[in-house]
Amino acid sequence: MPHTLILAYGNPLRGDDGIGPEAGERLRSIIQGPDVEIRTMHQLTPELMEPISRAARVIFIDACEGSVPGEISERGIEPSTAGMRFTHHATAEALLAGARALYGRAAEATMLTVAGAEFSLGSGLSPAVAHSLDGVVAAAMRLLDR
Repeated sequence: MPHTLILAYGNPLRGDDGIGPEAGERLRSIIQGPDVEIRTMHQLTPELMEPISRAARVIFIDACEGSVPGEISERGIEPSTAGMRFTHHATAEALLAGARALYGRAAEATMLTVAGAEFSLGSGLSPAVAHSLDGVVAAAMRLLDR
């Protein structure tokens, strides 16, 4: 059973939305050992509820809209069924709520987001978001050290 589950998500074909998978791959190259499981994906799906229920904690990494491109934010998140839908977009809060409802527990969870500048079709991160990649990886590593 992994102690920490890192879910790094976003669409690398939508510009800065690819920061999650990029950070996840960078973390995968740094972190070795059985206590951390890193998954990169395009979007959150209901199938993640089961591994979330088994983890002691979860770190979500994603892009977001924001006024300062490249700005990194960190916040604790709690299970919530508000706006719950499991079609093409599931929220981290809804997955935590689903894990609790279906499996009896939800991991402690933190969301790391990076404000994006460009979300149109195209690969590659904008300069501001690319510059924040080291920062979001460092933030995840700090969370792992806690």
